[in-house]
Amino acid sequence: MPGPKAADQGREVRGRLLRVAAELIAERGWSAVSTRMLAERAGVTPGLVHYHFSSVHALLTEAAIGTMRSLVEGLGPLLERAGTAEEALDLMLAALDEHDGRDPLSLLFAETYLAAARDETLRRSLAEVVTAFRDRLAARLAAQGVAAPDQTAAVVAAAIDGLMLHRAFTPGLTAPAVAPILRRLLDGRVLT
Repeated sequence: MPGPKAADQGREVRGRLLRVAAELIAERGWSAVSTRMLAERAGVTPGLVHYHFSSVHALLTEAAIGTMRSLVEGLGPLLERAGTAEEALDLMLAALDEHDGRDPLSLLFAETYLAAARDETLRRSLAEVVTAFRDRLAARLAAQGVAAPDQTAAVVAAAIDGLMLHRAFTPGLTAPAVAPILRRLLDGRVLT
């Protein structure tokens, strides 16, 4: 049984591998990442990659889903600060404006969505993350009196994902440009 120091080192190596995997997905694309590439970048032997993860695919999945889950969890406090549904939308769009579609996080999202189209296990994991975001947004919209909050949250979430993907070739899709259009989903939909 490993001692505390060995366990700490194991957690550190595992964390480094996850960070490196997320970087490499964004840089190289999901299917181009290899054990050797991961090991070299993380400064470990290839055997340690497979010691900590059952496969490269398992490592990539955990890295991508973990990164996406962290982002969704980080949006929770942002949504809670919003006094209105429009303000919640504006805060999410402002956070999206930090990404140009070619930055590492945008590329990680794009690569993960693409890989999930071909991988049922990844698709289910990604669906959990997307559903968690939609549920959190729907709860906030419901609390703010928006009609059909579940459906509205689904459309807003899809729009935000689409904006992230489209920014790579349409940089003008910024918060000021799209907020008035997306607000129409919320305007006039308050419960009476």
